[in-house]
Amino acid sequence: MKILPFFVIISLGSAFLISLFGKKIKNFADIVANLGTLSLLILSLYSVRLVAVHRVLVYKVGSWMPPIGICMVLDGLTSFMLVTINLVSFLVTIYSISYMEKYTDKFRFYTLFMLLVAGMNGIIITGDLFNLFVFLEIASIASYALVAFGTEAEELEASFKYAVMGSVASSFILLGIALLYSYTATLNMADISLVLSSKGSVLFISFVAVLFLAGFGLKAALVPFHAWLPDAHPSAPAPISAMLSGVFIKVLGVYALARIFFNILGVSSKMLFILIILGVISMVVGAFLAIAQSDIKRMFAYSSISQIGYIIFALGIGTPLAIFGALFHLFNHAIFKSLLFLNSGAIEYSVHTRDLKKLGGLNSQLPVTGYTSLLGSMSIAGIPPLGGFFSKLIIIIAAVEARYFGFALVAILISILTLAYYLKFQSFAFFGKPNEGKLKIKEVPGLMQFSMLTLAIICVASGLLISPMVKPFLNSARDVLWLGKGYAETVFGAVK
Repeated sequence: MKILPFFVIISLGSAFLISLFGKKIKNFADIVANLGTLSLLILSLYSVRLVAVHRVLVYKVGSWMPPIGICMVLDGLTSFMLVTINLVSFLVTIYSISYMEKYTDKFRFYTLFMLLVAGMNGIIITGDLFNLFVFLEIASIASYALVAFGTEAEELEASFKYAVMGSVASSFILLGIALLYSYTATLNMADISLVLSSKGSVLFISFVAVLFLAGFGLKAALVPFHAWLPDAHPSAPAPISAMLSGVFIKVLGVYALARIFFNILGVSSKMLFILIILGVISMVVGAFLAIAQSDIKRMFAYSSISQIGYIIFALGIGTPLAIFGALFHLFNHAIFKSLLFLNSGAIEYSVHTRDLKKLGGLNSQLPVTGYTSLLGSMSIAGIPPLGGFFSKLIIIIAAVEARYFGFALVAILISILTLAYYLKFQSFAFFGKPNEGKLKIKEVPGLMQFSMLTLAIICVASGLLISPMVKPFLNSARDVLWLGKGYAETVFGAVK
């Protein structure tokens, strides 16, 4: 259990050291950031083994017993999310060694990046609702600055818009936490769940649920809370776009929403149906907006809205198979969307444009970028045998089993539409005749290629997550949500 604080200590410590010495010592920021994210990835993988042995571990901060003291909780869902976050973070920091050379003050980028990672890891491991809000704000403030890192007018405007929308979301979340505290007299998540089970008012819980849905729905960029994302993601440097779309919206939005709805408030049939409707709307709107884009990163940003719709739709179905599919697709989307945003960064790095109309024939000059982006594109479109096919298939089967036949058909049609706009991306960027002005471009540096190749390999291999040997990794995460408000007894049982 003593490893839990290190998920925050390592990332905060790295940010502190980089801010002190990053400017004075050459390559110090690169080394510390990559060692930090590598350490976090190793700890995350070790946490999977701990969960397999102990099921739940609780760390008491300052040795104060919960619910009086603050605690950190490691369960199946926690370890699943930690692996997802820190795997992407490590590959993004490797990619950033070469990519961020074109920006000044690289050490400031890494300082903010490690604060972003600290905030996300803190959200995952905390067992205290107010600390969840504190870590959420750390991650959010770091992301506002990172979106504006290039300091061009477009980036500053996108960052300001994102900060305003993010502040509105935080206000909803903080109000929901304050109301829960006034009603239950505790901030410990497990204790809140117990109190609400014994004396919870349906009307009160419904009102708090609406506040959290608005706040975390905005962080997850669900339609109609999505307006900030299409500006923020394209404006940020490619490594940050990969983090925002790959893991950030899932941690601050999907994970937090699922943890609070399933394990603390408890889900009703009405609440689940609202999630289904929001998921389907996001799925459809995001796909139709994506297909109209010519800017690569804006296309990918709208695509993220659509894919988050699949995850929320599956969570709304609420059956064990659907929850399994939602978490499986969350992991797959983290991998292939991070890959695609890194691909877009590689294109911009080599060709200095993201406009599809100005590209063409890049496969001959950027083979690694081209073929890895093809794998990412086909995985997100649900082409077998890539991981995205299996996660979408499970979601559709779960919808059919739950007798949501119409919504299952919508999910299939949107997957076909997703294939259409990713084929558009491949055709315009990598196939056809090379643009005459772009005949002497070179493939990106080796470290950038390493990150893209690794993510592409995981896109192919992620289908193995449904194999008997690896399936417990996803099953343990699914069981936490399926357990519902039994989470409280599990946590307090682990403390004793």
